[in-house]
Amino acid sequence: MALAKNRRRERGVDYWPGFVDALSTLLLAIMFLLTVFVLAQFLLSREISGRDEALNRLNSQIAELTELLALEKNNSQDFEDQLATLQSSLAASESERSRLQELLNQGAGSSEAANTRIGELTSRLNQEQQLSARAASQVELLNQQIAALRAQIAAVEAALQASEAKDQASQAQISDLGRRLNVALAQRVQELNRYRSDFFGRLREILSDRENIRIVGDRFVFQSEVLFPVGGSELDDAGRVEMDKLAAALLDLAKEIPAEINWVLRVDGHTDNSPLSGTGRYRDNWELSSARATSVVKYLISKGVAANRLVAAGFGEFQPIAQGDTPEAKSQNRRIELKLTER
Repeated sequence: MALAKNRRRERGVDYWPGFVDALSTLLLAIMFLLTVFVLAQFLLSREISGRDEALNRLNSQIAELTELLALEKNNSQDFEDQLATLQSSLAASESERSRLQELLNQGAGSSEAANTRIGELTSRLNQEQQLSARAASQVELLNQQIAALRAQIAAVEAALQASEAKDQASQAQISDLGRRLNVALAQRVQELNRYRSDFFGRLREILSDRENIRIVGDRFVFQSEVLFPVGGSELDDAGRVEMDKLAAALLDLAKEIPAEINWVLRVDGHTDNSPLSGTGRYRDNWELSSARATSVVKYLISKGVAANRLVAAGFGEFQPIAQGDTPEAKSQNRRIELKLTER
């Protein structure tokens, strides 16, 4: 094993850029999905805004047409009243003409005066008939204009109803899309939680029942002393035995998780708050925690675990799980955490 390490060091193999590329790809994918979602929201907002402007214009047109219709109705009523007056006057003139004609036929009164009166009444009657005809024509024209206005109002109301129906349909589609997205995300989370529970259950069965290997929340925690020598980042013999068990469990789980679940095993390195001297291999706890997490990831890859399913991260001493400077607290904070999560 030492000979293999020396050969790898001599070849200068560095797996860290591969992990950086994987993380960069993940971030780009997330940004792309967020961009698509924001663009969809922007387009839908513009469409809804456009409909609102159209509705406002339609409402304004309806108000103007309603006012015009009311005005035309008033004018039509005036002409109808005038026509009724003229028709009444015409009837009176016709009655007077008939009376005078009867007097003329009976020889009563002056024939010449009667004829003159009849002529006057006939002329007046013709004028009133002409006025009545013009009034009737104007009333008919107003009726046609009112009918046209009513048709325009009906068309505007139909367009308004269609626009409102389309807007309601768009809102319903947006609501349904959000609901389905939430359901899909909840299902993915539930599936991943189930596989995480199965994974931790298997680890609990195959790993030795020791106090320095335990489950904390949604993470499986190894104390650093189980895997590494003091101050070192290379797995010792006992650590490789434990990682062999972990790799076997992870390979079995990978066969069961559906391909559409984009899962990763995150390996987090943590240290206590004791500062390093800075003269050794690592200048500070950041480098030590990152090196230990990377060492675990590389070993799992050597055992057949897919590299794109592993992530290494170092947290130094800045994420403690035990407070204080006692030896027990520092021992708990020196740890490797495993978390099964989704990219």
